[in-house]
Amino acid sequence: MYSSTLFPPKIHYLSLGASCISVAISAILVLLYTILYSHGCTQSFVPFNPIDLQWSSSTDDINSATNISHIKFILASSEKTLKSRRPYIESWWQPNGTRGNIFLDSPPSNDFLPWPSSYPPFQVNEDVKKLRVYPKLVVPAAVRLFRSILETFRLEDDEDVRCEYYYIGMTSEAVKSNFDFSFDMAYGGAGYALSYSLVETLVPVIDDCIERYAYLRVSDQLLSSCLADLGVDITLEKGFHQIDLLGDISGLLSSHWQSPVVSLHHLDGIDPIFPSNNRYESMNHLMKATKFDQSRLLQQTICYHRATNWSFTVSWGYSVHIYESLIPRSILRKPLEMFKPFKKSATPPLYMFDTRSPWEDDPSCQAPHVFFLESVGTDGGGFVNTTYRRASRPNLSSCSSSGNHSAEHIDYVRVVLQATRRKQARPSISTSLHI
Repeated sequence: MYSSTLFPPKIHYLSLGASCISVAISAILVLLYTILYSHGCTQSFVPFNPIDLQWSSSTDDINSATNISHIKFILASSEKTLKSRRPYIESWWQPNGTRGNIFLDSPPSNDFLPWPSSYPPFQVNEDVKKLRVYPKLVVPAAVRLFRSILETFRLEDDEDVRCEYYYIGMTSEAVKSNFDFSFDMAYGGAGYALSYSLVETLVPVIDDCIERYAYLRVSDQLLSSCLADLGVDITLEKGFHQIDLLGDISGLLSSHWQSPVVSLHHLDGIDPIFPSNNRYESMNHLMKATKFDQSRLLQQTICYHRATNWSFTVSWGYSVHIYESLIPRSILRKPLEMFKPFKKSATPPLYMFDTRSPWEDDPSCQAPHVFFLESVGTDGGGFVNTTYRRASRPNLSSCSSSGNHSAEHIDYVRVVLQATRRKQARPSISTSLHI
């Protein structure tokens, strides 16, 4: 709903950079996965910017846009936990579209047979007890997960690959987690990506590396250590999310940096990201937006309405915040700290990023009116419409310092933006915001 006294029938335009990720998966993952690139890449990866990898077959110098078939997924699970993970996997896995396998510690029980077509094909990991180093292993399960890379490589056809070494991922959001394990490691829950050439070099030395690091307790630390010995450092990509947090992470998702979303982990340790849905429903609801534009998902846009002294933040496909005051972009881009540390024993500094509290100073001016995604669709004219419905807000008075222009009467916000082609990057898009 909107009031004509506050908003005349005029479209207010804001710039929304359309980042395009050609390795692009808006995948919501809850298990360790590794991505193997199986085509020769001819362009470098640029960290913290839209991923734009161009590929050529064999030695031909003919560039073609990367699509999901160029990516091989490795998921690793135990047979006991597989059932609870099923809804998460099915929210993003595309039968006959995505490629990969899910590795299990034992054959699936009769509850999973016949094996569902909505799942990745399963493989049972090789028995790590047969390894010479097995008696020295501190956590054999970590080695099983790590060796899934080797076992996947054996399933692949030989390729004539011309690509540099890339180890792409992200550290934890929590300082304590990084302190306990590593500040230079891609966290396996969030996932990581390995170029095909790197895997090809890693595979022959995996078992030697396991013997060297038999004392390590987690598979992602094993991988990081082995790659360091090969002289390969991590390339940080902020779209991988370990989510070493507890509680309400809506403030974090609503302030997502300008980087394509690749994964979310630890979903069972946080509140449902849409308050009116359960966790499984929330993931499926978020994935609706990816069917229209994967590249914009969650990325934050900030704009202002001067007549009312209001600030808006749009986390596309997820939420809209309205503040009853003009707040600088430098402040609004910081996540609202509504979550808690993953480890209760953690002491400050807690997070690897800046945060802000809406309850300090003047809450009526600093706390947002929050709207969550209700629907997404097209109008048939090349535009994508997303509607965001009001959620609850603490009973606060209007912001007196900015003119007492209350936003309490706003029931929903509609964002209209030009549709983009999934495989092309555009520098900016004109976007209209209707409330």
